[in-house]
Formats: sequence, C-alpha cells, structure tokens
Amino acid sequence: MSGLPVLSIIVLAPATGALLIALFGGNPRVPRVIGLVVSAVSLLGSAWVYATYDRVAAGYQLVQSVRWIPSLGVSYTLGVDGISAPMLLLTSLVVFTGTLVSWDVKERPREYFALLLLLVTGVMGVFASVDAFLLFFFYEMAVLPMYLLIAIWGSTRKEYSAMKLTLFLFAGSAMLVVVLVLTYWAVGLHTFDMRIWSQHKFGAVFQHWVFLLALLGFGTLIPIWPLHTWSPDGHVAAPTAVSMLHAGVLLKIGAYGLIRLGLTMFPAGWSDWRMLLIGIGLINIVYGAFCAMSQTDLKYVIGYSSVSHMGYVLVGLGLGDRFGLAGAAFQMFAHGVMTALFFALIGFVYEQTHTREIAKITGLMRKVPLVAACFVIAGASSMGLPSTAGFVSELLVYVGMVTQSPWIAAIAFVGVVATATYVLRLLSRILLGEPSEVVAPIHDAPPLRFLPMAILAAAILIVGILPASLYSTVTSGVAPIVAKLVGG
Repeated sequence: MSGLPVLSIIVLAPATGALLIALFGGNPRVPRVIGLVVSAVSLLGSAWVYATYDRVAAGYQLVQSVRWIPSLGVSYTLGVDGISAPMLLLTSLVVFTGTLVSWDVKERPREYFALLLLLVTGVMGVFASVDAFLLFFFYEMAVLPMYLLIAIWGSTRKEYSAMKLTLFLFAGSAMLVVVLVLTYWAVGLHTFDMRIWSQHKFGAVFQHWVFLLALLGFGTLIPIWPLHTWSPDGHVAAPTAVSMLHAGVLLKIGAYGLIRLGLTMFPAGWSDWRMLLIGIGLINIVYGAFCAMSQTDLKYVIGYSSVSHMGYVLVGLGLGDRFGLAGAAFQMFAHGVMTALFFALIGFVYEQTHTREIAKITGLMRKVPLVAACFVIAGASSMGLPSTAGFVSELLVYVGMVTQSPWIAAIAFVGVVATATYVLRLLSRILLGEPSEVVAPIHDAPPLRFLPMAILAAAILIVGILPASLYSTVTSGVAPIVAKLVGG
C-alpha cells in the first residue's frame, strides 16, 4: 500500500460513498451497503496507517501534496504524525460501528447516509491536514451535515438543538478565521503549511492574543465551560450514530485544532494562558460530573459526562509536559471509544423501550446480559478503572498534575469521586433489580446489532490491557511540542 495515496483514500472514501448514494441510492438497501463498504475501507486504511507509522522517526509521514489555490499559497497537503494517526483510527472505528448501528434507519436512508459520510470526510480531513486552510475547510465541512442530521433525524427539541449547535460552532469558526488570517499575514511566506508556520518566531504580544483567539475558537467545540451548553443538547437530540460521532470524534477536533494551531504555533501564548486552560479544565471536570449526577435522561448523563472527561484533555494541554500532553492525546482516543459505546448502548435501549428515563429502566442484566456487560465495560472506563482505556489516560494526566501541583490533582479528584458516584448509581439503577414494565418485553441484541457494541467494548479493553502501542504513538507526536513549550 506504500505506493497508494492512502490518506486520500481514507479521507475521500466516505465522500465518494456519499456521491454514489446520491446517484444510485434509490433502493433503501443501497445506501446502507455503500456506507458500510466505504467506512470499512477507511477503517482498514486507518488501521494500516496506525500499524505502519514509524514511531522512532516520528514527525509527519505519508505526506502527499498537490497545489490547490496557488494564488493564496493553499495546497492539498495531507500527512499523519503520532497524534493524528490514532485520531484517524478512532474516527474510522466510530463511523464503521455507527453505520452498523444505523442499519435499520427507515426515514430517508439515502439522505441520512450521504450526510453521515460527508460529516465523516470533514472530520477525517481535519485530522489528516497539514495545510491550515485545508484543515479549516474540512472543519467547516463537518458543521452543515451535523445540523441537518440532528434537525431531520433527531428527537427532543431537535430543531432548537441543531440551531444552537450550529450557532456556537459558527461563532467559534469566526474566531478561527481571524487566527488563520493573522498567522498567514505574520508568517509572510505565502503559505498555509503548518510545518512552516511552526518554525516561525512570532512576537510575544502576537502570540498572547492569537493563542487566546484559538483557545476560544477551538474551545467552543471541545467544549470549554461556559461555552459548553450546546453540547449536551446536541448529544440528546442527535440520532444514535450522530451522537456517537458527536461525542466520540467531533469534540476531539477542538482539542486537536488547539494543539495544532495553538500550542505548536504559539508556545509563549500558551505560557501566558496555561493556567486559564488548567482552571477551565478543572471546572469542566468537577462541574460536568455534578451535572451528570443530577440528570434523569440517559443521554444527558453521558452528554455532561463528556464535558467532564474533556476537562482532563484541557488540563493535560495546560500542563504541557510529556505526561500531560500524552495523557490528553490518550484521553481523546479513550473517551472517544467509551462515549461511542455508551451512545450505541443507549440507542439500543431506547429503540427497545422507547424511553431514556432512568427511573423507568431497571433489570437490564436479566433481560439483555450482553448489552448489560457492555454497559459495565463503558462505565468502568468512564470511572478510570484498571484494564480499561480510561485508566491509562487519566493516570497519565494525574501524574502530570501531581508533578506540577498536588493542589490541581486534589481539585480534579473531586471529579473522580463524583464520576464514580453517578456511574455506579446509574449502572445499579438500570442493570439490577426486577425488569421494569418497559424492560420486561425486550431481548438481547441480535448479532448485527450487538457487533458494533462488541467492537467498541473490545477496543476499550485492548487499549486498557495493552496500552504500550498507543502510548508510544502519542508520545512520538507530543515530544516535539513538549520541547517547544519548554523552550518557548
């Protein structure tokens, strides 16, 4: 495969599938098959990229570049490093399982799968872009499909949630346009290549303010407190596969963009605002956990849980050492798989019981033991228990916290206790006891419906039990950034 444009295949396969669906998707079965085939292509390609990535050489690999808009210095340049390779694998894993989860979508399947695949191309493109203009292009490409998928196929105030999500993300995008224009002008080399931008010495005042703009722009998508309110609403309103992509992947674009166009470009600006990053991250951790504890809807619990868990990413970025940054990158992957599994499980329960009210759901362990087992695995990862992906990611961040300030770790530990409280309470309520009225008639998931849950649960355990591969990969990606922050 070394002679093939693998990254272009990974990124553009979903968009090609969307085009094929638009042309030939009249038969309701055709969009499903095309979606599954192209998502499998992206998954196999991403797995190959991840497996063959040279962790010793590190840096951008598999780079391909074509001039796109020469008058502006824009190029179609793709490449992967130790941070983006796991993110491509995460995205392709979530969209493959999300396609399986969406197999029984009956309302307008042609449009649904076409929009879902366009959304995935946008996300994949962000993680594979080396050109900053291209990164922003793919970033914007993901917003419109998300709006339509929620507004048409969603539930629970879907129009309100879709519009709220779109307005927040466009507000963040407006700040990112300013970041791109100012940085392009300051570099003055007629290029958007982020490898060249990262070598430029920006002035201290410039870095101070442009980093803040990048933090607000990308932070809206992470989401940072208090710009987080669109996210839980979006989780709840979205159909199952879109919730999986929303929480599992879309939030990671914000953190990834902040790494690329924040920490890497403006180390002095990061130094000025790092305590703000850590402070917001701690608020996310504690506030999100207590909000999750007070919810009565299954989706809202996981929605606010995502706000809490992304706080670890923010704190890791604020710490800026090898443990903090490696933990942040590891958490992006671990949280993505865990939330995708949670939303796949909740989607199945909702399809069977037609409710997400926690008080109405009891006794799942007796009626759907396989689904209940996956709930336990997802909950264990959320609590950061050993042998799960969540344990490794949170451990790395906590080592960084304790190394720099035990007080930071002490505050974050409040979130750990709150997370354990709401996860254990949630699992005990919905899994144990006698089956409730809505649970009594249901049966365990058929093989095709259970397969995506099994894949995601297996990923959580594999990464948790054998973390060395992912750790060495993300470490190779964050090492040059740590060196720059220390020297910046």
